[in-house]
Amino acid sequence: MLAIRFARTGGPEVLEAVQVDIPSPAAGQILVRHQAVGLNYIDTYHRSGLYPLKLPSGIGLEAAGVVEAIGDGVTRFQVGDRVAYNGTMGAYAEAAVVPAERAVKVPDSVSLETAAAVLLKGMTAEFLVRRCFHVKQGDRVLVHAAAGGVGQILVQWCKVLGATVIATAGGEGKLALARQLGADHAIDYSHEDVAARITEISGGKGVAVVYDGVGKDTWEASFKSLARRGVLVTFGNASGPVPPFAPLELSAKSLFVTRPRLFDYIATTEELDESAEALFGVLAAGAVKIDIGQTFPLSEARAAHEALEGRKTTGATLLIP
Repeated sequence: MLAIRFARTGGPEVLEAVQVDIPSPAAGQILVRHQAVGLNYIDTYHRSGLYPLKLPSGIGLEAAGVVEAIGDGVTRFQVGDRVAYNGTMGAYAEAAVVPAERAVKVPDSVSLETAAAVLLKGMTAEFLVRRCFHVKQGDRVLVHAAAGGVGQILVQWCKVLGATVIATAGGEGKLALARQLGADHAIDYSHEDVAARITEISGGKGVAVVYDGVGKDTWEASFKSLARRGVLVTFGNASGPVPPFAPLELSAKSLFVTRPRLFDYIATTEELDESAEALFGVLAAGAVKIDIGQTFPLSEARAAHEALEGRKTTGATLLIP
């Protein structure tokens, strides 16, 4: 089968398409024949070495497809089930073996392409708005990179929960998309002073929570935009890691900063199923819609990474075997 591997860290050029044997599921595992593979920014962190892996390595954490074989002791799935998973390295391939307890069934109301596009991003949005910070009616929320995969879901889900959503993005096209998704206000962070605009929009009160997947470039604006006892959730490093800061800086307004990881919020099978159920529920209800902005053949993973890091993508990106 075709798979994407890399033997050294670096730019997209380190990704290589190779032929490997189709794996067989061991006890407790299932073999999933992929129909679609999700592309996520965390993949670039693994490839670049920001999040170190033992090399050589496969890459990719998310895919959806059909169960082709099951290992001993598996009762959670049967051959032919439609499933999706995230968190198991090596998804950039035509098939993969994954622990049965880390996959979820995909309901008939959700396509496998949508499941592959949304599972990791959607579960990230789920824990961010429901558990990391509980967004509620009337909250002012700032969502950076609102035209990106996680950003689009955050904007929609926060609106469902009754929040006033302030979105940032770069360029009028992406700002228009954020407004279309329900953002109450849209700020172009490529040339506007985000913190000053937040002060204007909020009447000087700031926002209850900032969801920041950009990192270094938006850190200062995020910090300055918070209300008293506000929460800064820094969950990504698209522009690089945030700079060091002194905890004493938080005392200005009794602020909170957290750097969560999805996998600490879906650590058990029960948490995984609950997160997936909540996600598939808002999808089925039409409250959150997923935009698959672009697809690439699996063999062109390098080009997909170049587009993602060049900020030339909108919504979700899929690799198609």
